[in-house]
Amino acid sequence: MIAAGAKSLLGLSIASPKGLSDSNSMSNSRSVVGARACVSMDGSQTLSHNKNGSIPELKSINGHKGQKQGPLSTVGNSTNIKWHECSVEKVDRQRLLDQKGCVIWVTGLSGSGKSTLACALNQMLYQKGKLCYILDGDNVRHGLNRDLSFKAEDRAENIRRVGEVAKLFADAGIICIASLISPYRTDRDACRNLLPEGDFVEVFMDVPLEVCEARVPKGLYKLARAGKIKVSLEMLLVIVSINENPK
Repeated sequence: MIAAGAKSLLGLSIASPKGLSDSNSMSNSRSVVGARACVSMDGSQTLSHNKNGSIPELKSINGHKGQKQGPLSTVGNSTNIKWHECSVEKVDRQRLLDQKGCVIWVTGLSGSGKSTLACALNQMLYQKGKLCYILDGDNVRHGLNRDLSFKAEDRAENIRRVGEVAKLFADAGIICIASLISPYRTDRDACRNLLPEGDFVEVFMDVPLEVCEARVPKGLYKLARAGKIKVSLEMLLVIVSINENPK
């Protein structure tokens, strides 16, 4: 069920950084990182402009598009901010946990078994001594995303927030299993682009609609078609359409 490459992604050991031996890799890697942090924090960077005087847009600032302004940055609506380095990095946390931090993104129709698969995978990895955490679509709406509705824009924001939290888990060296309907490929790709290449594994639950509708615990399909919940017919069809052609 898991996409190709997931096995290697969930490998049992993490190789030492190139050029560092196992005996001193921890101390050496931290001293190297510490030196890099000092260089980036000394404020000596100068502002580089395009020929027309505008500030060039960077491809990414820690996974987010923004602009570099000397030692500070602008990302989204946040201005004059700085990314602070730490001497303990992802590679150190991965070595401590003896696993690779990553995101396994499970998408599919309501009732397709996303949460069941996520829990089964979590249990399997736990038994192998791996630290995981599940971000379930319903669970996050009990707290982090309780201010969001099921309107199109709020659905997109719901996925964006889960993607950001999943990224933090992966950076902590944890295997994060995100389980959401997430019907739009653009939303999923935005979450994928937050992580280094290969650290995001997408799993589509290819289950027939009639099976999902028969076993969905909340009866959402029946309620939506009867007009008893606020889900537009268009949104319902979009969700249903991923069963045949994931967007």
